[in-house]
Amino acid sequence: MDAYSYIANAHGEYIDQLYQAYKQNPDSVDFGWRKFFEGFDFSQQYPADGETPVATTGTATSSTPPAPAAPNLEAIPEQRPGYGVLNTSASTDSAGALRNSNEAAPDKETAVRNLIYAYRSRGHLLAKTNPVRQRKDRKARLDLATFGLSEADLDTSFRNGSILGLGDAPTLREIIAGLQSIYTGTVGFEYMYIRDPQVLDWFRTKAEHDALNFNPSADYKKRILRKLNEAVVFENFLHTKFLGQKRFSLEGGETAIPALDAIIEKGAELGVREVVIGMAHRGRLNVLANIMGKTYEQIFSEFEGTAKPDLTMGDGDVKYHMGYSSEVDTESGHRVNLKLAPNPSHLEAVNPVVEGLVRAKIEHEYQDDYHKILPILIHGDAALAGQGIGYEVTQMSQLEGYKTGGTIHFVINNQVGFTTDFEDARSSIYSTDLAKIIDAPVIHVNGDDPEAVVFAVRLATEYRQQFHADIFIDMVCYRRHGHNESDEPKFTQPTLYNIISKHKNPREIYNARLVERGDVDEELAKQMDREFRDLLQARLDQVKQQPLPYKYQTLENQWRNLRRATAQDFEQSPETGVSEETVQKVGEALTNLPEGFKPLKQIDNLLKERRKMFFETRQLNWAAGELLAYGSLLAENHIVRVSGQDCQRGTFSHRHAVLHDAETSAPYNSLNHLKGDHENLRIYNSLLSEYAVLGFEFGYAMANPTALVVWEAQFGDFANGAQTMIDQFVVSSESKWQRMNGVVMLLPHGYEGQGPEHSNARPERFLQLAAENNIVVANITTPANFFHALRRQLTWEFRKPLVVMSPKSMLRHPLCVSPVEDFTSGRFEEVLGDDYADAKKVKRVLLCSGKVYYDLLEEQQQSGRTDVAIIRMEQLHPFPKKQLDAELAKYPKAKIYWVQEEPENMGYWNYLLRFMRRELEDVVARKASASPATGYNKVHVKEQKDLIARAFDKPREAVADENIKETVEEAKKVD
Repeated sequence: MDAYSYIANAHGEYIDQLYQAYKQNPDSVDFGWRKFFEGFDFSQQYPADGETPVATTGTATSSTPPAPAAPNLEAIPEQRPGYGVLNTSASTDSAGALRNSNEAAPDKETAVRNLIYAYRSRGHLLAKTNPVRQRKDRKARLDLATFGLSEADLDTSFRNGSILGLGDAPTLREIIAGLQSIYTGTVGFEYMYIRDPQVLDWFRTKAEHDALNFNPSADYKKRILRKLNEAVVFENFLHTKFLGQKRFSLEGGETAIPALDAIIEKGAELGVREVVIGMAHRGRLNVLANIMGKTYEQIFSEFEGTAKPDLTMGDGDVKYHMGYSSEVDTESGHRVNLKLAPNPSHLEAVNPVVEGLVRAKIEHEYQDDYHKILPILIHGDAALAGQGIGYEVTQMSQLEGYKTGGTIHFVINNQVGFTTDFEDARSSIYSTDLAKIIDAPVIHVNGDDPEAVVFAVRLATEYRQQFHADIFIDMVCYRRHGHNESDEPKFTQPTLYNIISKHKNPREIYNARLVERGDVDEELAKQMDREFRDLLQARLDQVKQQPLPYKYQTLENQWRNLRRATAQDFEQSPETGVSEETVQKVGEALTNLPEGFKPLKQIDNLLKERRKMFFETRQLNWAAGELLAYGSLLAENHIVRVSGQDCQRGTFSHRHAVLHDAETSAPYNSLNHLKGDHENLRIYNSLLSEYAVLGFEFGYAMANPTALVVWEAQFGDFANGAQTMIDQFVVSSESKWQRMNGVVMLLPHGYEGQGPEHSNARPERFLQLAAENNIVVANITTPANFFHALRRQLTWEFRKPLVVMSPKSMLRHPLCVSPVEDFTSGRFEEVLGDDYADAKKVKRVLLCSGKVYYDLLEEQQQSGRTDVAIIRMEQLHPFPKKQLDAELAKYPKAKIYWVQEEPENMGYWNYLLRFMRRELEDVVARKASASPATGYNKVHVKEQKDLIARAFDKPREAVADENIKETVEEAKKVD
């Protein structure tokens, strides 16, 4: 009752107003109040003996139940899942209890209503979803006594039972039988937390009506059996022929194959024309063979080691990691494009990649029609519960920048993660409990009941197509072998695996059930088994199998028109300048506002500064150069997609791609108002995630080679939260997955005294991962060069990820500007030379990259050091040897020093030694350190002065390490 004490304490007049609104339109009041008034009306329609109905029309006095009527609160069903229902065990007068064995007292009617609600909320806790062991007692509290009912009430008729479609007044016995049939069979429905009444009612109808009436045709039952045959025999065959080889078999979860088949078939009926699947290892080979149509010859040759590896784009990966594409024809006569995304051993890492890929297809291939493409993510229960990426992807699913029209999440619930039992793998009851954060329904289903699984996935497909929202299917099964086929699971789960070793597979169980029901002939099942084994043997004997036909999509053909990069491609960048007309067009869009738009004063000043840059001084700063790059690509009808934390304005309030009205907060995306035909800028402030968001953008770029896709970290240091995605996809895509990708990562980097968390984007990590021209790593010092770097991404005849150590203080540095002429002509310059030094006098060359250049330049100019040349490496990888040699040749007698702000054990120094160990004299850097930067500004200033002094070989002016230590101690005392 505590949860509803607010009703008893509420003001009567206010309740009357709500009640009058409810009488006119029940949907006009909150769901909880609606249920309260339903209960109140019921109690007035069927009063207990001796009571007089309360008037339900007229004044507030007559329409509002008096204070003593508070017990009628028991008519309210409990709204929060997992909580007890209202206890209505209060005694009733004997006359009311005995007046008629077929007529229930009002409080008993209320009890039955609560019982029904409780089954809807918690019946899944009793559902027979586990095929191999007893379910843990989760305190479902569905016994009659909890509701003030007993066996004496079983043959009493209750009008509330009519809501289950069991007639006008079924007996309690019939009601319980119906509830148990619906909610405690081999399917457990979990959905009562859904807050949208329309969605809730739709799903409840499906659970309480369609589930009971689901009876597939004889032909469909044979199809289920055939897919089970394929799944089971495939695994048995591999286990026999390739004993001991890792394959991460599907044995125990073979029902996943008819389930995926059913999703594709039902999806095609409902308009789906493409399905993109992301999954880890378990069952992947089975899915490739029996869903994707990969030929058995290909699979077997990979096992036998006779397959000729495709190393044209790199070293590849193991067979159960690779992706695949195909097309299948469904029973309903539709052709569906299927894609299985590549996935590493980081089990859930593929999830955001799939979502990004699907989003790109929605926007380019399907004209924003969510109906046409369906993402399916197949999870293991332990991975879904244990890895935070599952939460991140679920949380982003309804956000404007990341919607994909809903995902079907299919959990192959092994009940074991590697060797860890589920009780040690999660605190929640279910691995799918994260579904509740977005009101996504969950269907728990027994993997040994293929028809129930097929019903569940067909329902899930309908739900996705109807509401464009996520839904989860938790197929509880088991893993017949250990983590892999050479593992011994009895080491850690001896009791469970004693049961599993004796347990029949899903095909045997379903076949016996069909024979028992007379749905198929036993001999037919044996014949199907023999035919499929013969087919597998034929494949192993190298009888040729025709691959499925495949028609390339528009974006796929655009990928096919690209080529692999060669070493010569990096010796000079292509021309990427734009016309003066384009500069004017973009400048006008960036400086004009619609009539009536009222900007903040700071934004008004910003617009004035932009106008001055574009149309007066003709000198563009960093933000203007970046927006010009985006605008020019949009004008060429390229998609430009930018996402990241606060990226619309920029973490450092420099970009302001989207402006907001000072009075209404209405957004205005300036680049969406270019003159003429153009694409719109897709720029989204992301959720506070790095791992999932970078994965999403990588997936988007993997689908669309003609789009510029940019992810910006709030600070470059935060890329460490996405390290899995960087390692497994960004830097290794071409080598491992044979997939080019042009995603751009902007990582704010630079030492300005902001402490160890906001200084260093860890360039050394990217450079350590850089090899074979796999990625471009840059630290750029001019707006024009940044502009050309961005445009080069789509000008190249190939694609490479671009990692930019992007600036912070340089965003407003007075020298960090470029004339418009540098944008209307030219190309990206990998190396920038020195225009100030006297080549004949130079005896010392300072090689550097990024923001430290401006500190060195200031010292060079103020001290008049024409004997010291400063050369900027704008691109670190691919290493620009030809361009660098051309600059160094100007100073044949000079000693070369590498200068960096980062500690000596970080930054670029170790990378430079890979290419210039003989040429480099030494490094000028901060001392080696475990932390990227000091947390004390005074210490930072002294360190920076010392760094610049050493670079120019000046006296250190008492700023040695000992002095810095003293400054640290002083700073600590101040703090």
